[in-house]
Amino acid sequence: MEFQNNKDVKFKNDVYLLEKAEKNKPKLNYQEVAPINLVEIQADEAGFQGFRVTNSKQQLSKLATYHLGKKDSLVFDFGTHYVGRFSIDLNSVGSPMDAPLFLHLKFGEVAADIGVDSKSYDGWISSSWIQEEYIHIDELPYHLELPRRYSMRYVQIEVLDSSPKWKLVVNNPKITAESAVKMEDVVPIKTGDKLLDKIDQVSLRTLHDCMQEVFEDGPKRDRRLWLGDLRLQALTNYQTFKNKALVKRCLYLFAGMTTADGLVAANVFTKPRNIPDDTFMFDYSLFFISVLYDYLMVEDDKVLLADLYPVAKRQLELAKKMLTDDNVVALDDKWITFVDWSENLDKHAAAQAIMIYTAKQFKQLAEMKKNSEDVINTEKLINSLTKAALDNYYDAKEQLFVSGPMNQVNIASQAWMVLAHVLPDDKAKMVMKKALEKLFPVKGVGTPYMYHHIVAALFEVGLKEEAIVEMKNYWGKMVEYGADTFFEAFDPQRPNFSPYGSPIINSYCHAWSCTPTYFIRKYLV
Repeated sequence: MEFQNNKDVKFKNDVYLLEKAEKNKPKLNYQEVAPINLVEIQADEAGFQGFRVTNSKQQLSKLATYHLGKKDSLVFDFGTHYVGRFSIDLNSVGSPMDAPLFLHLKFGEVAADIGVDSKSYDGWISSSWIQEEYIHIDELPYHLELPRRYSMRYVQIEVLDSSPKWKLVVNNPKITAESAVKMEDVVPIKTGDKLLDKIDQVSLRTLHDCMQEVFEDGPKRDRRLWLGDLRLQALTNYQTFKNKALVKRCLYLFAGMTTADGLVAANVFTKPRNIPDDTFMFDYSLFFISVLYDYLMVEDDKVLLADLYPVAKRQLELAKKMLTDDNVVALDDKWITFVDWSENLDKHAAAQAIMIYTAKQFKQLAEMKKNSEDVINTEKLINSLTKAALDNYYDAKEQLFVSGPMNQVNIASQAWMVLAHVLPDDKAKMVMKKALEKLFPVKGVGTPYMYHHIVAALFEVGLKEEAIVEMKNYWGKMVEYGADTFFEAFDPQRPNFSPYGSPIINSYCHAWSCTPTYFIRKYLV
């Protein structure tokens, strides 16, 4: 996937809707956190992405006694993942300070973030996302309080240069962590399965650290609100933190900044002001309907429905322009369909299913709105889309869905067609059984985002035990690698996989990976 540049797109700001978004802006909670240990990060082929963490010979309790000269460094371990701002006290010992202090600080979500030389990065998105700082300090003592927010468990402080006549002493390292919610607000659960309980806790930490002034997709990168991520975060939030106001805020932000034609952007920025991105995705725009529908399933809010119904309706109207005369979704490079980062995945069938899935949700919104004309028209659309799906993509002999001109059989097609209820329940269950036989273990799927839909489809057809196995095999593997939060991209067969050209730029706390706690609390507890 390449960057979209749609500079000629005209946007409109709806002041009324954006004021509603501002009214639901959360007040962040802050927590001061001290490190639990000093550690060393060493190259190790057996470790995740080639690195392992070991306890340092130096002791945190003796921190103020260590004198750091040129090329000396310390790595602080804060015990788990946090999002916040770092500060530390700096002083000198020895002769008078006859040269500036030159520091290099690195912030790591995983050990490789510290261990990999940043200069080796050669990916297709900006290296400026790499979390590091180079700082000159002319006078000591000095309280260093970095203005940027970081996403981290590990912090390395390295003396690049100083002077042979004096040494650096550091004290009081801390993170001022921030989130819109508190971990203690969610009651811990006991499934009777230690791995599932651990997966649940890591899921909660992932969602917690992504819940800021909006539901961020990743607090390391990109630090913004994406519609596809929002849909999964909101579902998980309803089962856990139950912060409905934050979902409401995000819905109003998307609705308040559409194109002149009414299209919802794939993502929006809120700093330095509310700005819609000029990136558009077919499936993400349709998921505005899903987020609104899911919200109204847990909260009776007639004002929200009245405010946002026209925006939801417009997404379906615009999607209909992508249909051929045979009611098949035609993929378009100018309005891409995401589905997953996986390479060589044909997305025709998945796109068709996503449109059916969201059209069914819109029909229910129309019923809530008591708009009989929209109900009737949407029912006709659903029927024509479903017939086209069965005519073009369902192989009745194999009892699986194919996709695209090469009739590719992939897991995304099966999962989304099942979630869209294109087939009767018994046949849908057979699709997933056949998929388990022919497409598992899953290969070539790059994200927890797609794995969510695979597991959701298994639960949807009643294959509960199989769904649990997949959760353990996928998210459990991240836990095995030491995950404090779940990753943006992960392929169990390729631990170094990155959709961007290098894992150093990957996000290791990412919104769309938080959903195991949703499944555990919805289906297992």
